[in-house]
Amino acid sequence: MTNLPARRRLSQAALLATGLLLAACSSAGSIASSQGSPAIPSASAVLSDPTTEAAPSSSPMLEPVSPEASLPQPPAASISVEGGDAVVGELGSFTWQNSGSDSPWLDGNPIRVGTGESLTLTLSEPVGIVSWTATLVPQSDPASATPVGLGEGTGEPVAFAAPPAGSWSVNVNVWFVDNLGAASYYWRVEVD
Repeated sequence: MTNLPARRRLSQAALLATGLLLAACSSAGSIASSQGSPAIPSASAVLSDPTTEAAPSSSPMLEPVSPEASLPQPPAASISVEGGDAVVGELGSFTWQNSGSDSPWLDGNPIRVGTGESLTLTLSEPVGIVSWTATLVPQSDPASATPVGLGEGTGEPVAFAAPPAGSWSVNVNVWFVDNLGAASYYWRVEVD
């Protein structure tokens, strides 16, 4: 059995609440017009008057786009030693915004450095870095060797000492700000 009077009271309460809300909205417009501000027409007045047109916008309402949001993949990364030319790394595995790519350990692009020199990484775009790690494996067998740590840190600069004399494949993993993603970059480092 249904309780008809209870449903009727509920419907009346909802109708009363809607009426109060509409009254409050229309009184706000009359308060604004009494204070010298232009009155805002009600929605029903605008909809019922076919001659009413929207005011043209002086500028489009576009959301600002950050430079990194327009990049299809992580920015390029270069390493260099003081006084030397920067060498762009080979991009390996990465996650970037809503995409990604997976790759094996790569040989990397060649750079020749001296023992103990400091290698500094720079990005091609102004994207912040949360943290980073640098590891190496012997160039002769990068697929089966266990990576050895060269350095790690938070933020910038990304800098670490060159490995001992020899031929190495160096990997730098970078985690970017604002959850943009992470990327692995590779270089073939010849150390004299």
